[in-house]
Amino acid sequence: MNYFNYYTEIEETFVRRRGKHLLLDTLSWALIESWKERGVPLHVALRGIEQSFNSYEAKPRRRSVKTLFYCQEEVEAQYAEWLESQLGATAAPQANAEQSGSQLTETTRGNAGLPFPREIIITHLDDCQQTLARVAAASSDPAQHGTNDLGETLSRAAARLAELRADFARAPRPDAEQLEGALTDLERLLDHALRARLTPEQLAARRAQAATQLQPYRARMGRSAYEQTLDTLLSKLLREERGVPRLSLFHL
Repeated sequence: MNYFNYYTEIEETFVRRRGKHLLLDTLSWALIESWKERGVPLHVALRGIEQSFNSYEAKPRRRSVKTLFYCQEEVEAQYAEWLESQLGATAAPQANAEQSGSQLTETTRGNAGLPFPREIIITHLDDCQQTLARVAAASSDPAQHGTNDLGETLSRAAARLAELRADFARAPRPDAEQLEGALTDLERLLDHALRARLTPEQLAARRAQAATQLQPYRARMGRSAYEQTLDTLLSKLLREERGVPRLSLFHL
C-alpha cells in the first residue's frame, strides 16, 4: 500500500458512504496524513469511517456529514483497539517443556473465544483473497479508470483482505467480531462496485430478475421486508454473476 493509495482509499470510502461527492478540504488531508504518519493501518482507518457512518445512519441527524473530522473519534477508537490486539504479536514464542503439561498450547490459546479454530478462519480468508485476485484479473478493463473499474476495486479489496488476514494471524488475542465487521464493510464496498459498473437499464433488468424469483412470496411479506429481501437477492445475483465470494464468517 503506497503513500498515494492511502489517501485515495480513505477519500473514496468517505465519499461513497456520504452519498454525495465532496472534495476533502485541506484540514481533512492533514488529518489523513497524521493517521498515516502515526502508523494507523489503512484497513483500521477505513473501518473507523465505515463505523462512523453506520452509527450516523442508525440515528440520522438533521445535518449531513460534511467533513472527515466527523469520523476522527471512531478511527481513534478503532486504532486503540487494534494496538491492543497487537500486544505481544511480534514477540517470539518461548518453548518451555516443564510447563507444557499444565498450560494450554499456543493453538488452544489462539482459538479462545473464536467461533471457529483460527486455522479455519485463516484458510477462509486466504481462499477469499485468492478468489478476489483471480476475479479482479478477469474483470480488469484498461479502458476504465477510477471507481467504475471493477477490476481495480476487486484488487483493492483483495489487498485489504490480505491485511486483515495478516493482522488476524499474528494477533495473540484475535477479535472475531471486529474481523466480521471489517469483512462486512468490504462486502458493502464490493456490492456497491458491482452495481456501479452496470448501466441503469442493466441494473433494472437484474432487479427484475430478482423480483421474479421472489414473486411467489411477495404477498406474505410486508413492504419493508420485501424491499430488503429483494435488495439482498439482487446483491447475491450480482456476486454470483461475477464469481465474487462471500467474505463473512457466517459463510464458513
